[in-house]
Amino acid sequence: MADLETLKARKGAVRRSEIPSNVLTALNRGEIETVNLVEFLAVDHAKLFRSTRSQLSLDDKSAKLIAATIKKLADVGVMQRLADTGQVFHQVLDGSEDREAVYQQLAAHPSDVLRNWAAYMDAANAKLTFAQRLKRAKPFAIDDNMGVREIAWMCVRVPAADKIVSQIEKLHPFAKHKNYLMRRFAIELSRPCGVWTKHITALKERPEIAQPLLEFCREDETKYVQDSVANWLNDASKTRPDFVETLCDRWLSETNSKHTQRIAHRALRTLRKKADA
Repeated sequence: MADLETLKARKGAVRRSEIPSNVLTALNRGEIETVNLVEFLAVDHAKLFRSTRSQLSLDDKSAKLIAATIKKLADVGVMQRLADTGQVFHQVLDGSEDREAVYQQLAAHPSDVLRNWAAYMDAANAKLTFAQRLKRAKPFAIDDNMGVREIAWMCVRVPAADKIVSQIEKLHPFAKHKNYLMRRFAIELSRPCGVWTKHITALKERPEIAQPLLEFCREDETKYVQDSVANWLNDASKTRPDFVETLCDRWLSETNSKHTQRIAHRALRTLRKKADA
């Protein structure tokens, strides 16, 4: 146990070749979580499933189907691999009395990869309403692991991008939440362009739809949230510069908050570059 605690306190390797063998072994056994992208990309998902299969309430038939799919996904990109793994867990367990037990075992696992599989199980479940997706995403949105937090909003956005527009008010409590990770989740989920995901055309054309979310966070004291708000507005500035300029001007006229000033400065960075070109 002491050895595992020492590994948990490590700094991640800069290159895959520099990952210590005992760290890689522990990652593939599901004993520890990854601490950076280099480690995340180095995890062998097939080995990880074999090592953790006994910790999951899976019958032999289900386990074999999931293992076969994970093996086939070895050569695809990691994001597609995660999505397809979550989908096969959902498909194999859909209607099974063990589904929720397996989901909870994945969601609470020490390995961030298994927690990501759980999040993608929800992404694959077409029966979930938008409100249910938000509720089930909460544990992932406040996860200690940055990678899991990114997966949290993607697993809501990908299957329900249209609901982000039509039911934007359901994100208001998140944007006002006392936990800054919840606030950041609401902003990232609704970004017009986003990262590693499809753009939301309606928000690119009419960013006013999400303006209340931005207003709630315009003086946020947390840099993590400030950056998210600024990136949201920077996205919008590429299609609606008038909206971003007007909003930032009004904010700066209404408050002397250094947090708002930082957000506005970062939000206008693309427009400044265009003006200087």
